[in-house]
Amino acid sequence: MPFSFPLIYPILDSSTIPATGRAEFLHRLGSALAESGVTLLEYRNKTGSDAELLADAAALRAALPAGQITLILDDRSALVEAAGFDGVHVDAGDLPPAEARRLLGPGRIVGTFGGSDTLLPGILSEPVDYLAIGPVYPTTTKQTAKPPIGPDGVRRLREQAGPDAVLVAAAGITLATAPAVLEAGASVVAVSAAIFHASDPAAEFRRWLQQLH
Repeated sequence: MPFSFPLIYPILDSSTIPATGRAEFLHRLGSALAESGVTLLEYRNKTGSDAELLADAAALRAALPAGQITLILDDRSALVEAAGFDGVHVDAGDLPPAEARRLLGPGRIVGTFGGSDTLLPGILSEPVDYLAIGPVYPTTTKQTAKPPIGPDGVRRLREQAGPDAVLVAAAGITLATAPAVLEAGASVVAVSAAIFHASDPAAEFRRWLQQLH
């Protein structure tokens, strides 16, 4: 059975994790997120060592039980199994989606970047579960030289992708702008700063969940 994506795809960037007491911080955060209704979470660590990533992953997995919460690892396909995660998100410069699929097999989730102003050539034939699109709005959370596409760009990409593709709109989306992005054709909105820069990320996620459903 295909994975059913929730409307909100929270992305926890390692830059928001304190340098000391990481495991305790992540366990508290993960437990609070689980209680707030999170069912899917991506962990992104662009600069950390494999050891740091696996330690963070262990703390998150302990707080967000397998079978209840789906955990996606950014970039590091080779560490997904060791981390006990459920899938991977790969971008340009990472392992190609087809290779990530071969490595992880059919039972795990593989997502990749699908395009900005237009869909990437051949992207709809890749063996992935979702396509990330954007940046929808300006963002400082992830480096990109691509101009924001706005809801009109989301609408264009939906037309190109057809009705069945899972499109995860990303970058700079707030609770105020999320409804327009979903109305334009996004299946899911990916959110990082708007949730994890809040003083209480779990309460903020709950607010998103209440207002978008």
